[in-house]
Amino acid sequence: MALFRCHKAFTLLEVMIALAVAATALLALLSLGNRSIAVHDRLQKTTRATLLAQAKMAEFETAGLPRDRDSDRFAEPFEQFRWHYAIAETPLPSTIEVRVIVAWGEERDNESVSLTSFLLL
Repeated sequence: MALFRCHKAFTLLEVMIALAVAATALLALLSLGNRSIAVHDRLQKTTRATLLAQAKMAEFETAGLPRDRDSDRFAEPFEQFRWHYAIAETPLPSTIEVRVIVAWGEERDNESVSLTSFLLL
């Protein structure tokens, strides 16, 4: 009678399936990390644009609206951001509505922040 030894080991097919499952999980984690970085970058730019719009509005409130231009780029280190403003009349005498728009990136992507305030003339 022949004696058979029973070796407990993984087959090649089991190893390949385990590697495929691990690779899929790692790929999902990697894409999640990349998406997280992209979302963080967008939130950081939105926050900076909001603060720049508030600063520009405060400048308009204290120094008045600029007479020579209605748009420009910010100085370094915010040169990637550009601003412009729009004025609308209100039913109240000597009060105007001022909207400051700060944009970044490509114009077709429509990445911007808008801040509206009312100013006395």
